[in-house]
Formats: sequence, structure tokens, C-alpha cells
Amino acid sequence: MATSKRVARPDRDLASAVEASKAPAISRAAAVLRLLGKSDTPLGLQAIARELGLVPSTCLYVLRALVAEEFVALDADTKRYSLEAGVLTLARDWLRRDRFNDLAQPAIDRISRAFDVTVLGVHIVGLDHIVVVAASQASHNLQLSAQIGSRFPALISATGRCIAAFGEHSEAELESRFKTLRWDEPPSFDKWKAQVAQTRTQGFAIDQGNYIAGVTVLAAPVWKTRAKLSHALVAIGIGSAMKRAGLPALQAALVSATRELSNQLSGLTSQG
Repeated sequence: MATSKRVARPDRDLASAVEASKAPAISRAAAVLRLLGKSDTPLGLQAIARELGLVPSTCLYVLRALVAEEFVALDADTKRYSLEAGVLTLARDWLRRDRFNDLAQPAIDRISRAFDVTVLGVHIVGLDHIVVVAASQASHNLQLSAQIGSRFPALISATGRCIAAFGEHSEAELESRFKTLRWDEPPSFDKWKAQVAQTRTQGFAIDQGNYIAGVTVLAAPVWKTRAKLSHALVAIGIGSAMKRAGLPALQAALVSATRELSNQLSGLTSQG
């Protein structure tokens, strides 16, 4: 997860995805939407093309198509682009179909209030990335936050250990992805593998300052079906503050909530 103190990195990942895509038109459009979504201010054609490594004429073609579909707005005076309300329709339709959000929100609100930590519900998209789909911000640790819609590499931090532990991925595939991750205090791959094994045993994962120095991240898995890891609940806080609040109790609350959610999503009666 991220904090508001972390400086946004250049969008090399978006540019790389466009370059490697087998459906470049779709990939370019998606990259433009993600870039505009991340930007705090509208962007001009040259800035968008430069960030994504696109030829300006190609970028203009994509932008015009997105404007026509009402996903992107063009300010006629400044010639700058921003997201248009049409993207909300897609997001609303997806959220309406996904029961996880409605079921998870009361649980993450309860845990956030009880332990004064930021708690997130994330959707897992294979080994590609995770997306924040529900959030409850801590009342005092406001510097630790993540917005709904934020994307992170799948294997990063505590959530990544859960994905590796329960996703049945090959070691070669995990190691290849692991090498691309960016940490404040990176663990070795061997140490990370040991932590993944521990996660598999205890049912939750913990990242104590590896991803963000001084920050502890807890994550526990949620299954939409018993065969597929689909989501996770993630608690984030300053390491020392989380210890004072009672780390074992927070771990127990997070695991209990994810078990309840898994039972609800899979249609089983809660077993505690």
C-alpha cells in the first residue's frame, strides 16, 4: 500500500504495458485513462504522450476516441484532458455486481475504529496487480491512506505474501515477478519465501517495514470460491502505534473477518 508522503513515480509501468501489449489500441486507451486518473491536474497532449512513450499523433487519436465515448473530457480553453463522468458508469456497474464491497465495508469500518488503523479491501487480479475497492481510513494516522481504484503490484507487501502462499504459482514465476518489486527495505527472495511459507501456516501475512519503512502492513486472504483467492483485507499503520494498539488482537480480528467474508461470498454458513 502507499502513503500520501510517497512521491509518485514516472509511469514506466504503464508505458511498458503499452509496448508489450498484443492489443495495442486497447492498451493505449487503458493507459491514458489510468494516467489521467492518477494525475491531480488535467494533462496536455504532449505530457500524456511523453509519459506513455506514444507518438503524439497516435496519442491524439486515442484521446479523441475517448472523448467521443465520454470517458475523457477536453477543456477547449486550455487544451488539457481529464477523466469524464462516463468512467463512473463502468465503475458503478462493476461495484453493483461485486458483493464483496457491500459485505466487506462494515467489517473494515469496525476494525479501523477498534484499532485506529487504515483498513482496505483489495481485489486480486492474478499475479498482475491488486486494486483497492473498499477503504476505511484511520482517524489519527491520516498520513497512511490509499484511494479506491489505486493499483499496486500483486506480490508487493503483505498482500503479495498471501497471493504467493495461496495462489498455487510456480516458484520460477514468483521469482521473476519478485525481481521487479520496489521496496524501501527489500527482503531477499529466500527470506521472502520463508515468510510466504509462514503465511500459509498462520493464515495471514505481515510486512514490518519492508515495503514502507516504519510501516506495518497486515493482510489476510478472502476466497470467493474455495478454489480461488479473490480478495484480501489489509490493515496499515505506523509500526510502533500498531504494537501499542495490540498487534495479536488486530491479527485475530482481521483473520476472523476474512473467514466470515469467505463464507458469505461462497454461500457457506459462517463458522467463526
